[in-house]
Amino acid sequence: MSTEEQRLASLREKIDALDAQILDLLTQRAKAAQEVGHVKGGFSLPVFRPERERQVVARLQEINQGPLLPDGIAAIWREVMSVCRALETRQTIAYLGPVGTFSEQAAQTYFGHSIAGLPCASLDEVFKAVEKGAAQFGVVPVENSSEGAISRTLDLLLDSSMRISGEVVLPIHHHLLTKSGNLDGVTTVCAHAQALAQCQQWLSVHAPQLKRQAVSSNSEAARLAANDPTLAAIAGDSAQEAYGLQAVATQIQDDPHNRTRFVVVGNYACQPTGKDQTSLVLSVDNQPGAVHRLLAPLAKHGVSMNRFESRPARKGTWEYHFYIDIAGHADDTKVVEALKELREVAAFYKNLGSHPHSA
Repeated sequence: MSTEEQRLASLREKIDALDAQILDLLTQRAKAAQEVGHVKGGFSLPVFRPERERQVVARLQEINQGPLLPDGIAAIWREVMSVCRALETRQTIAYLGPVGTFSEQAAQTYFGHSIAGLPCASLDEVFKAVEKGAAQFGVVPVENSSEGAISRTLDLLLDSSMRISGEVVLPIHHHLLTKSGNLDGVTTVCAHAQALAQCQQWLSVHAPQLKRQAVSSNSEAARLAANDPTLAAIAGDSAQEAYGLQAVATQIQDDPHNRTRFVVVGNYACQPTGKDQTSLVLSVDNQPGAVHRLLAPLAKHGVSMNRFESRPARKGTWEYHFYIDIAGHADDTKVVEALKELREVAAFYKNLGSHPHSA
């Protein structure tokens, strides 16, 4: 055996020994988590607390001395906590299906892979699944960096009694997929309307002959393309793998930095972490300066606004609801004061929930 081979063998033995130590520590952690679960059960406390898990990851990232990167720490401990949670109860998470959607990927990114996924046919069904208790949480897209807000999600958040308890931002990479890996005999490209919009320039230049057809999700497009050689689909890696499709072209999104923000909805109210944001829906009377007066309490109390989105109020008149994300938790002192004054000037006020900020 050469010197290099001896050194490699020694390093492998060291890694094997470390793996055994890690397994022992993970076993101890899992047992401690089970004990926590028993205590929670006695007090009817929730199994999943996103703010607590955020604090765990943040503390580890702070004491980390490398070479693991912060994102690597988050990914590892997300799965560790997911597996430990599953020892108490395997949570059901609803998302826009079928299998292979970016919504499923967002659910796994946020909760880990040790969940029971519940794919739903529409965003409405995701909300209904959680409201009826078929799932503990739902994950829905709320905003895309290229195409803006997901209108149906905003409408559902307005009408639902559920809270936002978390968010996750995913980079979105779209591929043009077919059964054969080419466009021979293909007449139509299918995708969610948002995906078609995010790839419209590429399609116009490279595949102008294809008819564009909007479907309920990109994974549904992939499922259709897997069964029909005249169809192409725009979808991501997960859908490509799930339905055995081949790529005609990869990363065809017009914006190379294309991202989508997803929110987690449920009945859980997050406690403050120190790095939170609060989501609101507001409206004002149609009077001069009304919007300025609406936002004045935020400026007065030094509360930053992270997002401002308007949406027609669907009353047949020219009225709007404003969807606003502000920095801070609703229980933070300056936010409490700002919201108190804001409610006094708003014609309509709804707090959608405070939750840890994804950034």
